[in-house]
Amino acid sequence: MARKPEKIQFIPREEKLRIIRSIADYQFGKGAGRALFPDSCKFIVSPKTGRIRQIIDDGVRIATLKTDSGLFSLSIEGARRLHSFLKFPSMRVVVLNDVASFISDGKNVFAKHVVSADRSIRAGDEVLVVDENDNLLATGKAVLGYIEMMQFERGMAVSVRVGIKN
Repeated sequence: MARKPEKIQFIPREEKLRIIRSIADYQFGKGAGRALFPDSCKFIVSPKTGRIRQIIDDGVRIATLKTDSGLFSLSIEGARRLHSFLKFPSMRVVVLNDVASFISDGKNVFAKHVVSADRSIRAGDEVLVVDENDNLLATGKAVLGYIEMMQFERGMAVSVRVGIKN
């Protein structure tokens, strides 16, 4: 027997805003939801399920809500907002100034280039990549946790999603 298609339930805008801010607070820390998503943001929803997929503000994508984990992947604009909101070293992977231009072009971060990092970073976390002066270079997904980043001499530490020059 064929399954009946589920009815799409449309969530009121205020409720969507509350949901995404709660997820951001969980993922990035208390207050991050308001820093990332102002009242003016808009939502792109799945036409099949009605679930939130992307959050846009002033025509620029801030974040995508990943279907596999229910967490956000950040655009460079979302990374800028979080970088301004979060105090150093929160969510940051610090790389040598010598490789900063490569990272800002969207190249991946290798363990040998990591100077320091937030001690709470775990593999799979969304991170901000900064130079030694805390200038934002890129955003991406940590491949290694803090301890591995600091101890390994080889291997990828962060899979960069987008650099500031992209």
